[in-house]
Amino acid sequence: MYPRYHAETSPDKAAAISAHTGEVVTYAELDARSNRLAQLLWSEGLRRGDHIAVFLENHLRYFEVAWAAYRSGLYLTTVNRYLTAPEASYIVDDCGAQLLVSSRALHEVAAEIPEHASACRRFLVVDGPPECASDCFERYEAALDEHPPEPLEEEPLGELMLYSSGTTGRPKGITRPLPERPVSGGLAMSGVMKALFRADSDTIYLSPAPLYHSAPIGFCTAMQSLGATVIMMERFDAMEALRALERYSVTHSQWVPTMFSRMLKLPEEERSRFDFSAHRVAVHAAAPCPRMVKEQMFEWWGPILHEYYGGTELNGLTYVGPEDWLAHPGTVGRAVMGTLRICDESGDELPVGEPGIVYFERDKAPFEYHNDAEKTRSAQHPKHPGWTALGDVGYVDDDDFLFLTDRASFMIISGGVNIYPQEIENELIMHPKVEDVAVIGVPHPEFGEEVKAVVQPVTGANADEALAEELMAYARKRLAAYKCPRSIDFEAELPRLPTGKLYKRILKDRYWGNKDSRIV
Repeated sequence: MYPRYHAETSPDKAAAISAHTGEVVTYAELDARSNRLAQLLWSEGLRRGDHIAVFLENHLRYFEVAWAAYRSGLYLTTVNRYLTAPEASYIVDDCGAQLLVSSRALHEVAAEIPEHASACRRFLVVDGPPECASDCFERYEAALDEHPPEPLEEEPLGELMLYSSGTTGRPKGITRPLPERPVSGGLAMSGVMKALFRADSDTIYLSPAPLYHSAPIGFCTAMQSLGATVIMMERFDAMEALRALERYSVTHSQWVPTMFSRMLKLPEEERSRFDFSAHRVAVHAAAPCPRMVKEQMFEWWGPILHEYYGGTELNGLTYVGPEDWLAHPGTVGRAVMGTLRICDESGDELPVGEPGIVYFERDKAPFEYHNDAEKTRSAQHPKHPGWTALGDVGYVDDDDFLFLTDRASFMIISGGVNIYPQEIENELIMHPKVEDVAVIGVPHPEFGEEVKAVVQPVTGANADEALAEELMAYARKRLAAYKCPRSIDFEAELPRLPTGKLYKRILKDRYWGNKDSRIV
């Protein structure tokens, strides 16, 4: 199913609601508006396999742009709204987008994109006159009004083409084959929503994360494929998220672990006054969740936490529900897409319980990195091209549950001993004066590396030597001596995006002398 079906059966039902303003987009409106944009794209000569891009803040227009691409057989690239003009321009140009939708809120950055995006022929701006961006931009609403709200004669299903969020070099587009079916069959992800999370047309889904990221846009449109209602937050705020859960009687939600940590650090009297009786499923992913954080969330919300592990590449997927996690605390689940293979650096498989590179076995590699055959090959197993990895390290237990230890690139080797920062971070984040933390390896003349913690204190905590000593003493009570930080630095804010992604490489490069590191 897709918006046309729901527009016919329940036209006045809310497809999306802005949690900030209360503005509603009905299924009739979503269907008509995405049809108009699809007609515009067709009139511009875009055909199956062509590309468009969207550079928007969390905005209700996001969904019609996505559905216009889906129902036109196009690739849609969602551009990180926090990028600079050169970074955003690179992605729009690299993906070959022929049309870009942006907004007045991002006009200072968007204004520079037309100069660099050679394939892009048309630029539309939401919520503002053309002069708010540049002479190349035209009003989005006026452009849509020139086209009818009827569907195209043929509606082949499109696909997302999203970009990796690297911290050095250029990000790479992740390309998957277009589906060989019409959009009327619905999105494949909607089947996952039904099977794993029991979502249906009665679902009310809270999305607190940026829509440019793969999980939020994928989950939101999959929910709309089912006929559910999406509650879109403009940005995450701990108290506002709790208010939205109660106000809209949310049944399903999705989070990243830093959101859990920040909600848990609210005063008990504030977070305990809301009614979450409608809340049945809380999904989390995107980054490893500290075991103690998840245990506290279970105590607060009950047995409704569901977790999955996978990447934008969709080379594989694991899933764990509440009961299995409580029986295997710390796991990210069993494979539900692909077969797990844990291998050493030579590609040889490792026994149960031994950590190594996490591969997913498929019949063939399900993705490529756009215009980068070398990076594509580097993600593949040296002996089995159908086995692909995203750079994570982990192990499986006797029941085939996967446990992640860290990213391979972040492992610290001190005096020949492997140290996984995630384990240390999981302990330090539980300290009441720690808002966020990153553990990295820094140069040491004898051991090669030593452990350093970079801490973002909670508001009101003094970032001084006394706090550093307190945190190191806290760590020594909970960790083996060789894992404990040898020093602690403080930052007002760590370089973490709302997706939960921590740009740890930027922190490391400050200590290793690399001045070229940047967020892209």
